[in-house]
Amino acid sequence: MDRPRLSWLSGLFPGPLVIALAYFLLHLMTSTRYGYFRDALYYLACSEHLDLGYVDHPPLIVLIGWVTRYTLGTSLPALIFWPALAGAGRILLSAALARALGAQHFGVTFAAIVTSLVPVWFVIDHQFAMNAFEPLFWLGCALVLVRMIQTENPKLWIAFGILTGLGMENKYSMAVFAFALLAGILLTPQRKILFTRWLFAGGGVALLILLPNLLWNIQHHWPFLELMHNIRVSGKDVTLSPTEFLAQQVLIAGPATLPIWLAGLLMYLFSSELRAYRALGYAFIITIAFFILAHGKNYYPAPAYGIVFAGGAVGTERWLSSNWMNARLSLAPVIKVLSVLWLIVGTLPILPAVLPVLPVGSFLRYQRRSPIGVPHTETAQALARLPQHYADEFGWQEMVEAVARVYDTLPTEEREKTAVLADNYGEASAIDFWGPRYGLPKAICAHQSYFLWGPRDYTGETVIRVGAPIDGVKKAYNSVEIAATLNNPYAMPNETRPILLCRGRHRNLADDWPALKHWR
Repeated sequence: MDRPRLSWLSGLFPGPLVIALAYFLLHLMTSTRYGYFRDALYYLACSEHLDLGYVDHPPLIVLIGWVTRYTLGTSLPALIFWPALAGAGRILLSAALARALGAQHFGVTFAAIVTSLVPVWFVIDHQFAMNAFEPLFWLGCALVLVRMIQTENPKLWIAFGILTGLGMENKYSMAVFAFALLAGILLTPQRKILFTRWLFAGGGVALLILLPNLLWNIQHHWPFLELMHNIRVSGKDVTLSPTEFLAQQVLIAGPATLPIWLAGLLMYLFSSELRAYRALGYAFIITIAFFILAHGKNYYPAPAYGIVFAGGAVGTERWLSSNWMNARLSLAPVIKVLSVLWLIVGTLPILPAVLPVLPVGSFLRYQRRSPIGVPHTETAQALARLPQHYADEFGWQEMVEAVARVYDTLPTEEREKTAVLADNYGEASAIDFWGPRYGLPKAICAHQSYFLWGPRDYTGETVIRVGAPIDGVKKAYNSVEIAATLNNPYAMPNETRPILLCRGRHRNLADDWPALKHWR
């Protein structure tokens, strides 16, 4: 087989394309089941402050949010459209990678099937956030690398650099995977493709794409690094041991997919069939190892799984066409069907925990009876009734309505100088999103990028405080009273604190603003 002549697109129709379309439609059909995700509201708020960078993320997701705002609108289906589309693209890229590795019709379709049934991706592709776009860049780089190995065309480093640069503008963890791929190549005989001026040209292109954001970070004294330091020392994230991290990889990728991605990893490392692409196996291991050592969240390596799924699909197809299987021709079709059923049956019981297919009351009953819980990535999740990816979709509009009721009780002259000060970007962006329909001003907040937007012209003499514990607020004002209470049983517990009406701030809010900075 002359593998370099294989078209990446051949074999994607009809099987993988139909699977990707079904996956896309499933997300759109469930888009309105619960509500707006915290981060989606934040990115929409950021899209009203277009910039080259933000405290906690690069600018690409904000640009997509800006485009969405002025094209599809800001409804839930409009926002879910983009991550669902990215998820469909991830399925097709994994299938294309399997094809580039030599898979035929079944292998390509099987790669699409397994990639469409990964629990963690049901969660991520249902959120308007940068995580959904990550695998497009990771898998794109892997495909370019495979093509480079096949053709020995060093000019493809330019394409690699473009994808890396754009991936960095989406999420900085792109650098981890790009490094892992380069290290993987260095560990194999294919390292000769590194020793070319085109590698430096590709690196230059990546740097050029990233440069505006890099300059923004320099200008603002590296806020992202400060944020990461604060998160690490605050204990906000759950710290996992290496054993716990690896065990949770099995859970987030789905226990049913374990034989497939493990077989794919072994194919890269030990088989003669994929020996030329051993760098992909090394890259997967290096990526996992990095996030273990860095105490990353369990889903951080998730974009790399498309690589081992593609390898596993190739291995499955080769096994089904082996001499042993050819001697038992009647078994091959049965095993193909059983393999697909194994993945579907293994995923269906988990589906309600990762995609809102059930009303919330039904989900709570399901959750009580389920033997498998959703792993926590942040310590605050332990107190919530729902997993955080669901809890963060509840309570926002009710909170804004409560703030509006308090605001409407104020005399007109006081209302005009009243600030709505939120404790975190979720609350602030909810007020910015729904507030105009209730006559509320834009929120101010010292959390993440909201801090950079400042207190505007508010002195703080009258403040409606959202999300803050009353004991921590009293010392800054002459008068603090509980003006409204919140009682959404499904929201995160810290989002149900009373709404406070504060008067007579001891110091001007602008003078205190630097001390209020809250980056974590």
